[in-house]
Amino acid sequence: MKTIADLLIESLLQAGVKRIYGIVGDSLNAVLDSIRRSEKIEWIGVRHEEVAAFAAGSDSVLSDSIAVCAGSSGPGNLHLINGLYDCHRSRIPVLAIAAHIPSVETGGEYFQHTRPEQLFKECSHYCETVTRPEHMPRLVTIAMQHAISRKGVSVLVLPGDIAMLEDHQTVPEHVVHITHPTVTPSKDELYRLAEYLNNGNQISLLCGAGCEGAHSDLMQLCEKLKSPMVVALRGKEHLEYDNPYYAGLTGLIGYSSGYHALMDCDVLLMLGTDFPYRQFIPKDSIILQVDIRAEHLGRRANVTYGLCGDVKDTIINLLPLLVEKEDSSHLDKFVTAHEKVRENLDSYAVGIPGRKPIHPQYLTKLVSDFASEDAVFTCDVGTPTLWAARYLRMNGKRRLLGSFNHGTMANAMPQAIGAQKSKPNRQVIALCGDGGLAMLMGDLLTIRQHNLPVKVIVYNNSAYSFVELEMKAAGFLETGTSLDNPNFANVAQAIGIEGIRVEDPSELESAVQQALQHNGPVLLDVVVNRQELAMPPKIYLEQAQGFTLWTLKAILNGHADDVIDLARTNLMDKFHL
Repeated sequence: MKTIADLLIESLLQAGVKRIYGIVGDSLNAVLDSIRRSEKIEWIGVRHEEVAAFAAGSDSVLSDSIAVCAGSSGPGNLHLINGLYDCHRSRIPVLAIAAHIPSVETGGEYFQHTRPEQLFKECSHYCETVTRPEHMPRLVTIAMQHAISRKGVSVLVLPGDIAMLEDHQTVPEHVVHITHPTVTPSKDELYRLAEYLNNGNQISLLCGAGCEGAHSDLMQLCEKLKSPMVVALRGKEHLEYDNPYYAGLTGLIGYSSGYHALMDCDVLLMLGTDFPYRQFIPKDSIILQVDIRAEHLGRRANVTYGLCGDVKDTIINLLPLLVEKEDSSHLDKFVTAHEKVRENLDSYAVGIPGRKPIHPQYLTKLVSDFASEDAVFTCDVGTPTLWAARYLRMNGKRRLLGSFNHGTMANAMPQAIGAQKSKPNRQVIALCGDGGLAMLMGDLLTIRQHNLPVKVIVYNNSAYSFVELEMKAAGFLETGTSLDNPNFANVAQAIGIEGIRVEDPSELESAVQQALQHNGPVLLDVVVNRQELAMPPKIYLEQAQGFTLWTLKAILNGHADDVIDLARTNLMDKFHL
């Protein structure tokens, strides 16, 4: 006798799913029993369901296939939501199995009762409840087809008693249908786009994650237009390498070269990016935008002309219509500016023996230098993302994953779990803030239990440091940002993971090499500078006034030492004193 749960698992196997991430619970009993009896699908037990959703997301990204997570009824599937929000906003195909209370108890405020279809509505393309045997396996196909075709999350709500019902349906040979349509603007639209570009004099490109797979085509476009290329963070891994037109990043974690390359252009061409910070987009330029999702056109800036299309296919069709520019002064100016910015940034990535605390720039550069050529990096939001953006070198083989759209804490280690399961033979490095690691630290046990050779690098500055920086910039005294941390290396050792702690720069290079070469999971706890001043590419009057106000408040409230430490640290580094 087959049950609804059996058909669910058979359908997932037929779709190529190899793993399900989650935590067991009585409402998932039938599903877990089907997994056990199938002997073909792996249950990855985690310690928090949020980790399951993050791990499924990174698994999906690296395997280029749909991934699955599961949560038991009520609190169990509620814990999935934050990770699912991240996957959905990053357009990652994930199927969530949300177990539910017994169907006969619905509406009676039963133990652990929630309303999953309402709860998951905002973070899914599809959310439906299985109520009858006739629903399966058809709803699995519908759910996965939504997730794959629309690139996002689908949720199947499955009451525990319904999962055990006998089901006589059969699983089709093709459970999902993966298509790769060619989406390009019409000929008239392409001619009009070419006209704008041919008439432009100083053209800059802003490129994002939608440019994946279009590296060589973009190089041809930049050469023809003599355009510098500015990259949004999610485009870094796809476009930073082998790029003679690169002017750097922009936004809060970007560089002055990237900022001015956009602000000083007369035509801005935005390709495959939903870059959210409007203050970094020019207001007086002609703005052209190409995006696969037409609903994104014009929502971040006053776009002069917007087109719906895949970036690669659009460029291929656009190139023959363009007249090659002869004047390269605009391009040369910002490529040279970026080279100078790069030299300046690298000058901060140093460590002087005995000079404590360690600079996070130095740590990140060493990790980048000694990581494998095809390493997968994950980074927590805040300063780990900042240092990753500025100091990790991409080469076309490396990957960089983070919570770049949703911006949630504690994503790096969970994403590393899914990445390592998806790519067991690649080096996976999680760049974790001390606050981010502590939030979901229990899943270090998941790394140990599944013997995943993840390298966890902790930026230990005893603070929510990016929040502190935001408070200072707004003129507030930092409040509630201090963290009383343990020795994280000792914590790792206590649970059976190799732990290494570094406090002196003279020990850092050998420690990074030791950690990355270790045959198994390792946690490298590095005490880094809390007062590191990470400057954005453009300081606005409000921020300058905010720092001034913070300085006055700090002195008046007896925190002058903080002001002195901030100034001393950054001046000494600037002049290598």
